[in-house]
Amino acid sequence: MASQKVVLITAGTAGLGAQIARSFAPDFRVVINYANNASRADSLLSELSAIPSTSSSPPQTPRFHAIRADVGSKPALNSLIKETLTTMGRLDIVISNAGWTRLTNFKNFSEGTLEDDWDKCFLYNVKSHLWLLEAAKEELEKRDGAFVTTASIAGVKAGGSSLPYAVTKAAQIHLVKCLATICGPKVRVNSVSPGLLLTEWGMKFSEEKREAARMATTLKRLATVEDVAAQVRTLALSMSQTGQNVIIDGGLS
Repeated sequence: MASQKVVLITAGTAGLGAQIARSFAPDFRVVINYANNASRADSLLSELSAIPSTSSSPPQTPRFHAIRADVGSKPALNSLIKETLTTMGRLDIVISNAGWTRLTNFKNFSEGTLEDDWDKCFLYNVKSHLWLLEAAKEELEKRDGAFVTTASIAGVKAGGSSLPYAVTKAAQIHLVKCLATICGPKVRVNSVSPGLLLTEWGMKFSEEKREAARMATTLKRLATVEDVAAQVRTLALSMSQTGQNVIIDGGLS
C-alpha cells in the first residue's frame, strides 16, 4: 500500500497556519511546527484528529504530529525535517508560513531604521525559508513536491507593519522566483501574499485602521484565513505553477 502524502506547516498552530492544517487534514497526514506554545499545538492536534479522513484505505498513523522548532535556526530546521521523516516516513509538501515583524508607524523614518528589526526580519522572512527548502529539497525532489511560502501584500505595495518587514517580504517573493528556477523541474516553489488578515496578530491594528484597510479594497472585503488557506492548497497541488506570487487582498493592489 502506498503511504499517504505528508505536508509540513511551519507556524502551524494558530491563525493562517492552523487553517492551512485544517484544509489538508482530510486527505493528508499533517505535521505542524510551533515555536513555544505546546498547549496550543496539542489543542489543534485534537481538533485535527476529529476531522474525518477521506482516504479510501485505513488512515495511517500518526495522522498528525507537532514538532517544536525555532525556524530562525538552521540546525533546528534540519532537525525539523529529520523528525518529520522519522515520524511520517515521507514529505511531499512544505508550507513555510513563519515570519516576523514589529508593529511600527510605517511613515516614521527613524522607526524604520532599527538594526535589530532589520536583522530579525531578514532572518525570519528570508533566510528561514531558504534554509527550510534546503533541508527539505532532497525529499521533495523524490516526490515531485511543492514548497509554498506565506509572503505579504507589504512585499508588493509600499506599506505595512514596518519598513524592514515590507522590504524583506519583497525579498522573500523574489527568493521564491529564484528558487523556482533553481529547483525545477522536480520541486515547485510559490508564494501567497495576503492583505491584512484579522488573525490574533491582525487584531493588534486599531479598529479604525482595520476598517480603513477594508474600505481601501475593491471588494470592500479583507482576505480571510479560509480564502488564503484554500489558495495555498491550490498552489501546493497544482503541477503547473511555479515561481508565482498570488496576491489575495480584495483588489487593494
